[in-house]
Formats: sequence, structure tokens, C-alpha cells
Amino acid sequence: HGPCYCDQACARTLDCCHDYAEACPVAPCVVSQWSVWSGCAEPCKTTYRVRRRHVIQEPRNGGEPCPPLEERAGCVEYWTQQGTECKQSLIPALITTGGFGKARKRRAAADGSERAGYCVEFQLVAITPSCLQSHHSYTHWMRYLREGHTVCVECQHPALDSRSLHCYGDGSGSEMNQLLHWQAVGNPQCKGTWRRIRQLDTCSCPSVHSFLFI
Repeated sequence: HGPCYCDQACARTLDCCHDYAEACPVAPCVVSQWSVWSGCAEPCKTTYRVRRRHVIQEPRNGGEPCPPLEERAGCVEYWTQQGTECKQSLIPALITTGGFGKARKRRAAADGSERAGYCVEFQLVAITPSCLQSHHSYTHWMRYLREGHTVCVECQHPALDSRSLHCYGDGSGSEMNQLLHWQAVGNPQCKGTWRRIRQLDTCSCPSVHSFLFI
């Protein structure tokens, strides 16, 4: 009864030819395998890497449409294209409870290697749920890590590097409001991000919010 069609729309407009299923079979999109991951988009920054795939066969006659042809994943490259090491601001800070500070100072004083340290204030931005799920006695201090709180982290000997006079991960050289990464020693699943506020000679935070660089 009138013209019939063999296209992707005829199933909706109800004007397909009677032999549509045989003459115009549905063909889904076919894509290639993923390529290997690219390098980081930029060195010395938290950016992304990319992998791609291409279309081998376009969908026909209402077949399954093509899936995404590009994927991105977070990426950090610690070396420049010239082979030099990036700034320390990219290195995740390893922290532990400030309760170890007094014992550390006593040991340093005993062998005469005490050097002047410093303290860095950070504002906690993001924290993994694992920090609140630490049940061992040596991980109880992690419960005091809360998003939005200001914490003090002290850089003491022996974490204080003798050449740079900094602790790794202290955010020195970072841009204002740059998100920096930290990880709690004793529970590798307890980690997050913070922003560096300022550097001080001595810490002024309450003891429960005072920590140490490792």
C-alpha cells in the first residue's frame, strides 16, 4: 500500500518493506580495541592521559550506536621532558601523629644532629572514608582528620632534607590554592587533598590536629 523503505527510521514511521528484516538487517556499531595510554598531557601537573579507539563499522538500520571513542584518566608526571625532577609540591606528603614528635626530638638532641625545623598549616579539602574506619590503636589519630579543618604538620629532623631544607610533600613552590596530596602512615587507604595556608616556625594547632612529616 504505497512506497516502503529500508532505513533506520522506518521502524518508527511504520513504513518498512515486508522483507525489511532480511534485506535490511540491523548492524550495530563496531569499534576497535583501545589504543595504549598516552603520556601525561603536561609534566609537573595533575592532568590526564588519553586512550582512543576508532569506528570500524557505523551502525545501520537502528543498530546499537557507537560507544565513546576516547577515555581520560588522572595522571601526574614527576619528571620534565628535559629529564629534571618536578617541584616538591607534586610529591604526596606522608604524615603521622604529632605524638611521635617529642621522641624524635630527644633522639636528635642525643646525637647532636638537631636542626631547626618548621611547621606548615594546611586546610583539609578531601578525605577518604578509610580514615574513619581505622580500628587499630596506632591509627586512632586518623579520626581527627576532618574536611574543612585546619591542621598543622611539623617538619623535623630526620624528615628535614639536609640539601633542600624542606620535608617532601610540604607544598613548597606550589601555586596559591593548589590542591596537594597527603597520605597517612599506617593506613595507605587513608589519604586525601589539602591546600597549603602558610609556613610557620612553630605549630599552633591543638595536639589532635598536629601531625608530622615522615
